[in-house]
Amino acid sequence: MKVLFCSSEGVPFAKTGGLADVAGALPLALEKKGIEVNVCMPKYGTIKEQDYNLKKLDDNVYYCKIGKKINVYFIANDNYFNRPGLYGDKTGDYPDNLDRFMFYSKETLNLLKKINFKPDVIHCNDWQSSLIPVYLKTHYSKDPFYSKIKTLLTIHNLAYQGLFSKDQYPRLGLDWSLFNIDGLEFYDKINFLKGGIVFSDLISTVSAAYAKEIQTKEFGCGLEGILLKRKKVLSGIINGLDYGLWDPETDNLIFKRYSPKNIEDKYINKLRLQGECGLAQNRNALLFGFVGRLAEQKGIDIISNNLDKMFKSNIQMVILGTGDQKYHEILENLSKKYPDKFALFLKFDNTIAHKIYAGTDIFLMPSRYEPCGLGQMISFKYATVPLAFKTGGLADTIVDLDKNKTKGNGFLFEKYEAKEFMGKFNKAVSLYKNKSAWQKVLKRIVKLDFSWEESAKKYIQLYKK
Repeated sequence: MKVLFCSSEGVPFAKTGGLADVAGALPLALEKKGIEVNVCMPKYGTIKEQDYNLKKLDDNVYYCKIGKKINVYFIANDNYFNRPGLYGDKTGDYPDNLDRFMFYSKETLNLLKKINFKPDVIHCNDWQSSLIPVYLKTHYSKDPFYSKIKTLLTIHNLAYQGLFSKDQYPRLGLDWSLFNIDGLEFYDKINFLKGGIVFSDLISTVSAAYAKEIQTKEFGCGLEGILLKRKKVLSGIINGLDYGLWDPETDNLIFKRYSPKNIEDKYINKLRLQGECGLAQNRNALLFGFVGRLAEQKGIDIISNNLDKMFKSNIQMVILGTGDQKYHEILENLSKKYPDKFALFLKFDNTIAHKIYAGTDIFLMPSRYEPCGLGQMISFKYATVPLAFKTGGLADTIVDLDKNKTKGNGFLFEKYEAKEFMGKFNKAVSLYKNKSAWQKVLKRIVKLDFSWEESAKKYIQLYKK
């Protein structure tokens, strides 16, 4: 089976979020399962030929190899892609994003003829590649080369849809008959993601729970109607985790490596992290960690609003991330108020992130919505217990310890309220005091496997379907 994997970003070439991790790992996992896969993404200004040994196919295309035989093709256009940001800068989205990703979509389809690669499936991801299925079933529908190619669209975060003014519609070269409620029209705007949802043969998202959630008004971001219409072809597959990057047994960024066999060495990481953060070095203090955007979507409001109450217990907190200025100021004030209990890093630092996963006891993920989430999977591997809101991928991967003592692997609160959150916080504090019960949980969670191999199998089933 032949697959073209289309993504606007991918590790190690360009990254703004979790989509890049998926695009970097899933094609490699598919290749191991015998799928002939190639990847196509834009050639941004940050992707230098010398860094990745890129070869030039023609003026519009560069390529290199990953895995054993995977070609990664880069669609080049300096006017569109030779910029520092992928989608925008400090002032917001680039005003010509419609032209940029229309060009990428058309050139991706043209590339297939250039390299004589006729995939069975084109696997598109998010709004940036959502025009590919639209063009495939309109502009390219009468060309025999493209006639049997099927499409799968994976939605990684429904909140990002690629919205543009109606005035720009003629630039797409599509018939006006497609600009309606059953096509690309969305409240009198163009919606790239909606086009992908309408024109793709199958649709997936990054967890089974999120696939259900996005069919509701609460999580549907205005697209719940069209997703309900297409629910028979919509499914959810949880993302995998790259254990080559996230494994305390091989992690060179943490203070001391450890494995399920010497899990006790985790506490060396805890004491060293406490020392580096200026916290009191105390193994018995329950240490909480948070890594992520300081925004309400990630639940930073419920954390910051309850920190005073939390610090009445024998706990400490390390938070790493950037986001809304409002939360920067709130958290900075709290870190001054509790200097020996609360460490704050207002930046993103990969090394500190690894140290937090390795050195903390509880990893906080109280996201209001979380399509998949990788933090909980990473924390399992590092013997760190997640405390999260029951939504999306968090609901699919975390089994609440209150409800299942034998299979429980974390704490889940079910109503987004301070009372519910603090209830699970108190349960965590209580369980930590019972050292033997706590160790049993740690020994259980480090054995959990969220490798890409299982996810790849499920994607292959979708391709065959």
